[in-house]
Amino acid sequence: MLAQISPGPLAKPHKSLEGTAQCVSCHKFGAGEATFKCLECHTEIASRLAAHRGLHPNLVTKPASQDCARCHSDHNGENFNMIHWDPKVFDHNKAGYPLLGKHAGLACNRCHKPEFISAAERATIRVKDLSRTFLGLSQACASCHQDPHKGRLGQNCAQCHNSNDWKNTSQFDHSKTRYALTGLHEKVACQKCHTPGPDNKPRWVGLPFGKCSDCHRDPHHGSFPQKACEACHTTSSWKRVPAPTLAESFDHSKTKYPLVGKHQTVACNGCHAKGDFKKPLPFAKCTDCHQPDPHGGQFAKRKDAGECSACHNLEGWKPSTFGLKEHQASAYPLQGKHAAVKCAKCHIPKEKETLYKVKFARCLDCHSDEHQGQFAAAPHLNRCEPCHTLVGWRPSTFTLARHEETRFLLTGSHIAVPCNDCHKPAAYALAQPKPVVVYHWQDRSCITCHADPHKEQFRERMATLGPNATATGCEACHSTKSWKDLQRFDHSATAFPLVGAHRAVECKGCHKPPALQTKLTNVDFRIAPKKCEECHEDIHGAQFANAQRITPCADCHNSMRWKPSLFDHDKRTTFSLQGAHRNVRCGQCHQLTKPIGGKPVLFYKPTPKDCAACHGPTVKN
Repeated sequence: MLAQISPGPLAKPHKSLEGTAQCVSCHKFGAGEATFKCLECHTEIASRLAAHRGLHPNLVTKPASQDCARCHSDHNGENFNMIHWDPKVFDHNKAGYPLLGKHAGLACNRCHKPEFISAAERATIRVKDLSRTFLGLSQACASCHQDPHKGRLGQNCAQCHNSNDWKNTSQFDHSKTRYALTGLHEKVACQKCHTPGPDNKPRWVGLPFGKCSDCHRDPHHGSFPQKACEACHTTSSWKRVPAPTLAESFDHSKTKYPLVGKHQTVACNGCHAKGDFKKPLPFAKCTDCHQPDPHGGQFAKRKDAGECSACHNLEGWKPSTFGLKEHQASAYPLQGKHAAVKCAKCHIPKEKETLYKVKFARCLDCHSDEHQGQFAAAPHLNRCEPCHTLVGWRPSTFTLARHEETRFLLTGSHIAVPCNDCHKPAAYALAQPKPVVVYHWQDRSCITCHADPHKEQFRERMATLGPNATATGCEACHSTKSWKDLQRFDHSATAFPLVGAHRAVECKGCHKPPALQTKLTNVDFRIAPKKCEECHEDIHGAQFANAQRITPCADCHNSMRWKPSLFDHDKRTTFSLQGAHRNVRCGQCHQLTKPIGGKPVLFYKPTPKDCAACHGPTVKN
C-alpha cells in the first residue's frame, strides 16, 4: 500500500518521518499546488530568509516552502545526498559576503569553524555537529580575527583596515576623531604619536593633545613662557613663522633691530640659531650676519671695506644700487656705448664666483679680436682704439688720409670705392672657425679683387715689372682713373701696329665681341685679323682677285688713307695712261656698274680701250 502512495524511500536525514502517517509532517494537502512545510522544521533557514541574510534569500524565487524542493529533493533513497554543491565553483557573493583581498582563495574550513560561531547563533542551528554547517558566522572581523585593540576602538575594523593589507590604515579618517590632523601632522607616521603603553602595545586612545608641549619639547628653552607655541607657529611649518602671525604675536619693532624690507620674510632661526632668543646678536653691519663674503673679498680695499649697504638695500639683494653714476667714480668710468651695457655682460654671473674686479687696460681684455690677428704686429699691436671709439664700433675712424700710410695708396676711382667693396669676409686662415673681413693681402695686384676678364690672354704683359719692381698686372694696360683708360697700352708693341686711319678705329671694330655682345669682356684678342682682306669687305667683287680668289688690298691701298689708290695703271694694265689721259680722274672712265653677287659694283674690267668707246665717233666736215 505504501509503495503505491509514496514516490520512494526518504533520505537518511528524514528517515524518522517514513510511513504514511508521517506525510503530513512535510506535506500540506489540499486543493491547488502542493505545498511543503520545510521551514517549520528548518527554523534556522526560515529566520535567515525572514531577515534576508545569507545564501538562501538569493536563491529562493517562489514562496520559501515551495522552492526548497528545487535544490533539496527527497524520496530518492536512503543514501541520496540532499545537499549537492561544488565548493570549487561556489559563488560566495550570493552568500552576502564577497571574498575580497586576502580573503579570496582561502579554503572554506579556514573560516567555517565551530569556534567562530557565537553562542547565540549555536542555539538556532539544528545540526549538532557544527563542523558540518556553513551557518552561524558573523561578518564582523572580530568573529574570526583577534582584536589587538581589545575593544578600545570598537568592533568596526573596516574603518581603519581593509582585506588587502591589514597594516594599511590610510582609509582611516582622523578628522572624525577629537584631534583632526592638519599641515605637517598629516605626514607624521601613526607610531610617532601612538607610542606603546604599559602593555607594550600602541596607545590609540587616551593621548594628551591639548597643548603642543604635550608632544613637542620647547626649543626656545623657556624664552617665551607667556606664549603658547601656536601664537607664533602653525602646523604648516614649524620653522617658518607666517608674517601675519609673527606681527600679531611678536612686535620686533620694539627691539633694537626693527625688521624692514626682506628681513620681514626671514625665518626666526635664520638669525636666532637653534631657537636661542636670549643670545645677543651683532647687527651694526650687514657682514655681522651675512658671512662669508659672497664676493670673496673683491671690495675689501674700498673705504667702506666692502659694506653691503653701499650697493644693496633691505628691499632686495637685486638689483644692485650700484649704477652708472657710481661706476663713474670707479677705476673704469663707463663712456659711450659702454654706458648702455648691462652689468652681467662684463661681470658674468657665476654666483659666488662672479668677478667684479676685471681687466680693462686693453679692449681685448673683454672683446674678442674680430680681425683674428691681422693687426697684431706693429704699429697697431692689436689695439682697437686707433680705428674705433667708445661712441660706436662703426664707422671706423680709419680715414682716406690714413690709407695713404699703408702699402696700397688709393688713386683714381679707388678713392670713391666703399671700404667693404674691397674688405670682405673670407677664409683668412684655415684654422679660423669663421670667415673674417680681410684687411691685409700679400698680393695687392688688381686680380686680387678684380676678375681677369681676358682669361690670361695678356699674362706675359701683366708679368712685366713696373717701377716698384713688382708685376704691373692690369695696369700694364689700364689705370685706376677709369677701366676704359687704355693709354698705357701700346699697340705698336704688338704684331699689328696701328698706323694711319687704323688709329681712329674703335677696339671692337677689329676685336669683335662674340654672340652679338656689345662689350669687350669675352673677346679673344689673339684672333684679330692682320690682313686688310680679313677685316675689310672686297668692294670690287673679286675683279682683282688672285689665283687663290683673294683680293689683296695692299696692292692698291694702305692704312694711311683709302683714297687715292696706289694702283699703277701703266704697269698693271694694258692701257698705259699717256698724255692727257694721265690727268683724267678714275671715275671719268670707270663709271659703269654691274651686279656682282647680288649688289652693284663699280666696273673696272674689261674696260674699253678704243677712243670712240669713250669719246664717241669722229665727226667729218
